[in-house]
Amino acid sequence: MQIVFDNAQLLLLFFGIALLYSSVGFGGGSSYLAVMTLFNIDFKILRSISLLCNLTVVSNGTLQFYKKGFLNLKKVGPLVFVSVPMAFIGGLLPISEKLFFIVLGITLFIAAILMWFQPQSKVDFSTNLNEKVWFNAVLGGSIGFLSGMVGIGGGIFLSPVLNMLNWDKPKNIAATASFFILVNSLSGLLGQSKSLTLDFPWTLALALMVAVGIGGFIGTYLATNKFTQVWVRKATAILIAYVSYNVLRKYI
Repeated sequence: MQIVFDNAQLLLLFFGIALLYSSVGFGGGSSYLAVMTLFNIDFKILRSISLLCNLTVVSNGTLQFYKKGFLNLKKVGPLVFVSVPMAFIGGLLPISEKLFFIVLGITLFIAAILMWFQPQSKVDFSTNLNEKVWFNAVLGGSIGFLSGMVGIGGGIFLSPVLNMLNWDKPKNIAATASFFILVNSLSGLLGQSKSLTLDFPWTLALALMVAVGIGGFIGTYLATNKFTQVWVRKATAILIAYVSYNVLRKYI
């Protein structure tokens, strides 16, 4: 219990992030990373804790979306087939602390803009799926590599692009993002497994996983049963932009 009292503020922040992000199919990894920097948590373990929390949130989220019929595994297949090995490779790459946060800040800023505006093209990717396999594979592989390197699941980048391209209905895209985060977080974590040593703060990590698990369960329930996606998406875009601003202000 002492770990809870000592880190109550951090746990509450992780709970809130998980609740909001899971409502649009995300794990919250980008904001976990930013929050942990504010609490001076060792850079060497940031990405691993973020991915563990991602896995906790989207495991339930993916299951709930699947039960509700929003997850089309056949359609998602090409996205994850290439992204999984690319996330593993990205997780293996060494990266300096400053470069890591600059890359994170810039990519989050772009994701926030896309999520807020989400201009839609006239291309309909919901039909002729076999002709678009190559596109899905390239898209998934690119985002998978970036997510593995940064230490997030990649849904925050994938979802705005899929919405922009009319890839599917909003809740189906949220389900796709959740599954994408699940497999890429696991792959990226395997690539970073060298950080999961005996001196890894397992007690703190488990406490944070419980907090995001509860928040993610509530957020996913609201997403699949109550919420409309538009206002949640805009609220999430604001949060992502705020995180991006604070990261870039600190490291540029």
